Amino acid sequence: MHVPRVLLLSILLICSSLSGCLSGDDVDEIIEIDSPVFGNFGGAYSVVAPIDTGINVYHERFILNETLPDWLLEGLGVTMTCNLTMNGTWEERYESDKEDCWDLITSSDIVYFPGTRIIGTTPDDGTDIPILDDPSDGHGTAVTGAVLDANPDAIIFFVEGFSDAAVLAAANQPLVDIISTSFGPIGSVPVPGIEDATRVAVVENHKVHTGAADNSPSPAVQDSTAGPPWSIGISGYAEEGDDQKEIMSGSYPDIAADWTQMLPNHDDIDGYHETSGTSFATPRTAGILSLVLTHLRVQADDMGSGASSERDGLLVNGTNLSVSNHNLRDALNLSAWYPGFSTWDPTSGTAPISPVAPCTQVGWGVVNMSNVVPMFSHLAGIELMPDRPSDVVACMEANQAIREAYWGD
Repeated sequence: MHVPRVLLLSILLICSSLSGCLSGDDVDEIIEIDSPVFGNFGGAYSVVAPIDTGINVYHERFILNETLPDWLLEGLGVTMTCNLTMNGTWEERYESDKEDCWDLITSSDIVYFPGTRIIGTTPDDGTDIPILDDPSDGHGTAVTGAVLDANPDAIIFFVEGFSDAAVLAAANQPLVDIISTSFGPIGSVPVPGIEDATRVAVVENHKVHTGAADNSPSPAVQDSTAGPPWSIGISGYAEEGDDQKEIMSGSYPDIAADWTQMLPNHDDIDGYHETSGTSFATPRTAGILSLVLTHLRVQADDMGSGASSERDGLLVNGTNLSVSNHNLRDALNLSAWYPGFSTWDPTSGTAPISPVAPCTQVGWGVVNMSNVVPMFSHLAGIELMPDRPSDVVACMEANQAIREAYWGD
């Protein structure tokens, strides 16, 4: 059984090159953060909305051994509850629940699955099995697994679909913090996509959108998923490999994240498979941001989510700590970093990260779980991160200017 992430490290940047390590007199400055979410759901939380093919609600990865509280379900607009069969194979469970659950769900329903961390909806008609990942596909299940690998305590508001309506179902949901999309035009060809809906999510409703760059070396700036300036465009790098840029992932994004991961299967109850792509680097980043938000909310004693007008458009809305989507994105950019090229393996299918203008390959840099502590520390005002070098800033300001000229702001 999965154990929730217990702490965000015991110390935040204890040592620096100027001041050395903390002495015994500085013990009071050490911060421990317990897992904030569960235990009758009495603490801070975060809601992530993957938008994709569907989700395997029967998989062990999504099991939660408690029931979400009524106030959260009401806030998420739940209209229907499906009590899942918890014994047998995937096929046996599906057949057992078909008549009382899957055959009844309509495009207007928002469904809670007790015993899981999933609330799901399918605003588009025409799907074979609403919400559930169909036997012929498994993309959305893996995408959601990537979110939870970064933040095991995230609440999932899953939306099945690829349309503006699917994105807007999450964009207009007040409790959603982060929307993650891993679909778009092949080759990043410059055609319209979901940019109008993601603009509503971020610019109007103050949420965060992580969007996958293409699985090709194409520049991301004109990609309707990763390119709009309000979106965080994500390509891939070989985390736990040679730490270099994955050739078959978009160029000149905002950041790069874990390209290859071990993620849950869509058609069984406990299997996993290794899979690669920006499709999974993107929700991994959403999970990282969700984890940072959750711990900031603990720090701020903020027991809400989303960034609605009732929260003054803030993702963290505490008495002594406020964080907007702009603040969170700025901290992400400050925390990103460039791996050295000396680890490059010529047989790996990666390209070495150049010491000259690496921003054109991986944007502000790469992001993994090591970024969580500096982001939290910076946003909480505990230990500020330094500014990025001027050449990196100039390169990424040019990136943003190109995107604003192309997409608007």
